[in-house]
Amino acid sequence: MEPWQEMLMENQDLYQERQKGKPPSEAGAARIELLQKGSSLNHGVEQPEPPGEGRNAQEKGEKLGQGDTPSQETADPTQQMQTGISRVGPPEQEVTPKGQDPGPTLNHPVLDGDGNTSRGEEMPRVFQRGAKEEVEPPEEGRREEALMGELSELVQQVVKRSSWWERHGIDDCIIALNFLILPAGFLCLRSDNALPFLLGIFILGIVHHTITVKGSHLASHNALTESKSWGKVWAIFFLEVCSAFTAEQAYYNHVKLHHGYTNVIRLGDSSTWKIPFLNRYVYMFIAPIAIPVLTPLVALGLLKDVELKTALRTLCCMFLGLYSHYWLLVNVSGFQSVWSALICMLITRSLLAHPYIHVNIFQHIGLPMFSADKKPKRIHLMSLGVLNLPRNALLDWSFGHSIINCHVEHHLFPNLSDNMCLKIKPIVSQYLKKKKLPYNEDSYISRLQLFLHHYEELMVNAPPISELVGIQ
Repeated sequence: MEPWQEMLMENQDLYQERQKGKPPSEAGAARIELLQKGSSLNHGVEQPEPPGEGRNAQEKGEKLGQGDTPSQETADPTQQMQTGISRVGPPEQEVTPKGQDPGPTLNHPVLDGDGNTSRGEEMPRVFQRGAKEEVEPPEEGRREEALMGELSELVQQVVKRSSWWERHGIDDCIIALNFLILPAGFLCLRSDNALPFLLGIFILGIVHHTITVKGSHLASHNALTESKSWGKVWAIFFLEVCSAFTAEQAYYNHVKLHHGYTNVIRLGDSSTWKIPFLNRYVYMFIAPIAIPVLTPLVALGLLKDVELKTALRTLCCMFLGLYSHYWLLVNVSGFQSVWSALICMLITRSLLAHPYIHVNIFQHIGLPMFSADKKPKRIHLMSLGVLNLPRNALLDWSFGHSIINCHVEHHLFPNLSDNMCLKIKPIVSQYLKKKKLPYNEDSYISRLQLFLHHYEELMVNAPPISELVGIQ
């Protein structure tokens, strides 16, 4: 039996005990207590330890997400609760290496989701800490790191051979085209005929989700441009102006927790999306309509965790985005009343809310979950805990390949654009299958049936972690 299979069986037993109300083991409880001692939102990230002997493969692949997810000692997760986020404990002491420019960030270093700086740059800010505790046997750890290093090297070769157009241009053009067709959507809403009016609703709905889901997702990973400075600007624009959410919290919850601790219980297990008091049909088919209303409300509640100047910036950006939408409906589309304009905003902003919710739960919940003290290395963590859906023209355009049919590739190499994830998909799938590692794929209908039939087990009985709204 493969080592990762033995570890998976142990985690399944542990998860079942957790569901039955049994307390975790002493080692697990101690590790979870250590993880929950986080700092405030504006925190740094520790420098990964220099590679030792037998890690040459890791050094070659480190530019594309090489190595394990942030360890419990090096990362800075926070304790998440039903009512939001709370962080306790004094902040860690930060230092900046001599002669190194920390670069522009959203109050965080730009990471690739596993604790490494994006595009292979050396970590700009580090914690002063002690030696890292060994969690797994050295031989097994080196073997898994070598697997990730070998895959990273194969992907790195494809990236180096790709042009700027392939790396960023295609996705940038898709987003730009959506902005260009916005006037047509607002003008169609002026018509008294049903067909042009419905066409305008459709155009505005598709444009909204492409900008707020695809644009925000790529911006949070700094995958829209090579420049970190412009990456920060685009993140604020797409996340705060267009999506009415806070960029800092979106980055922290998505990149730091979801990517850094994918399917790790109480950290990155996608419990954000669970609302246990709703029945299956309300949750799956009615509740998504409320997403446009809930998102800014949750964002306002999270502003207490950021600096005052950041909160003021976020408030101004959110107001600008929402009021601009309303103003255009009144002055361009010709809506006569406030309520008619607000209803139109709700309809267009929730047009694809159902697949948005479904995709976010389909691709992680129901797959293996891991305790903090028994999680595998990065390549096994992502291959076991992430699932790809089939290609769909509408969702590929609006949400992006990295969210729909290349989600495994995205979790392994989160700084790549949608088009690059699609390009490396054959390499990743063939490599994982060759090494006898899982490569999860399933259809949308199959996952929908699974969640409807096993809703209590997947979405209710599992312990909820937080009440956040974010991006997948």
